Amino acid sequence: MSEIIPVILSGGSGTRLWPLSRAMYPKQLLPLFGENTMLQDTVLRISSVAETGPVICVCNDDHRFLVAEQLRHIDVGGTIILEPFGRNTAPAAAVAALMLLEQHPDSLMLIMPADHIILDSEAFAASIQSARSAAEKGGLVTFGIVPTAPETGYGYIRAVAGSTGAIRPVAEFVEKPSLERAERYVASGDYFWNSGMFMFRPEVYLAELEANSPEMVAACRKAFANARCDLDFLRLDTEAFKACPSDSIDFAVMEKTSNAVVVLMQAGWNDVGAWSALWDVHDRDAEGNVKRGDVLTHGVRNSYIHSTSRLVAAVGLEDHVIVETADAVLVASKDRVQEVKAIVEQLRLQEREEPLFHRRVYRPWGSYETVDEGHHFKVKRITVKPGAALSLQLHHHRAEHWVVVTGKALVTVGEKQVPLEANESIYIPLEEKHRLENPGDEPLELIEVQSGDYLGEDDIVRFEDHYGRL
Repeated sequence: MSEIIPVILSGGSGTRLWPLSRAMYPKQLLPLFGENTMLQDTVLRISSVAETGPVICVCNDDHRFLVAEQLRHIDVGGTIILEPFGRNTAPAAAVAALMLLEQHPDSLMLIMPADHIILDSEAFAASIQSARSAAEKGGLVTFGIVPTAPETGYGYIRAVAGSTGAIRPVAEFVEKPSLERAERYVASGDYFWNSGMFMFRPEVYLAELEANSPEMVAACRKAFANARCDLDFLRLDTEAFKACPSDSIDFAVMEKTSNAVVVLMQAGWNDVGAWSALWDVHDRDAEGNVKRGDVLTHGVRNSYIHSTSRLVAAVGLEDHVIVETADAVLVASKDRVQEVKAIVEQLRLQEREEPLFHRRVYRPWGSYETVDEGHHFKVKRITVKPGAALSLQLHHHRAEHWVVVTGKALVTVGEKQVPLEANESIYIPLEEKHRLENPGDEPLELIEVQSGDYLGEDDIVRFEDHYGRL
């Protein structure tokens, strides 16, 4: 029996779940349903229902340290492939297939987005086993979700009319329909929601992709052949991957092949494409509300209210979504939450940071949070993980004053190294080389006060860095 290798696609930005999901901290890296993040749940889900080989995760270069840290927390090893540019799912799957042909040539690759919820593990496991039998015979398997409603937010897969059973030949893929058309689809019994999950042999996928998009396969082969190892990551060659066409697995392969089959799945699947989807999957109180964080309500019904940093109180609302973060609050009618992306686009046009970052920004060494700023000054709270160190750097436009709150610090300033403990401080002059390290076993917390004529994050010149960010 062929080994199943999970290939996790973690390249999305989750625009419709703003303000919780940001470009630098997207929804798949958030704990939106339970204690684990969606990425962690995706990896743990497949390992709990089938014997699998080492995970391959394909992600954006900007998310690499977050992905690595989250996999480490659940004690999962494997390969993290870094895409220098987003090129949709077909090239990501092609690069993973090329790796599998080298390392696990007899395997089956199970493609799964990192940002889906599946509630019924037993039904999920049964669908995986059905797909395995079809994929081992050379089929290109996609998973079709048995619809529970005439959903207009999903694409559909139409099975060949009259076919029965858990595995059916595919007749066509259909784009997101109108409500009237979706109602006809559901009534027919031949249409299923397109889950974006697939299983096939790597050589079968590459052969089909090469027949339909040879330039894509050529670019992926070159990007993979010239890839380099960087710490725990495999970096695809930038110039080769830049030349790769962008396309989805659906368009590049599944819609063109005569070898596609759909495995039916009824496993409580949800792609969490909008805030209303989280209202659907969470347990609700007697008034039909989902309340997360510090939330008080009076006369509120059928609403989703999420607080992350302060008390949120709501009165007299129905069918609403309220999401609070430290730097933004979203209030929306539940039936219009798909339009949140229009707000994100406005923010981008204004070149604001809210679509990109949270107030707390994560780095491989820890995190920082801006707590106050004004004309020529900025105050940050910095957390450095045990044993971690910032780069050796200098700033042309700002000086810094560090005050240790908890933990131990080792500070390099020029040619000196200065140990600091709680309630001790140090001044970093303008254009002085410096480095902050945590030599202790506990997190280091400190307050940084910046002063200068320019306080942007790009005013950093790095000389040495443990994380390859020179």
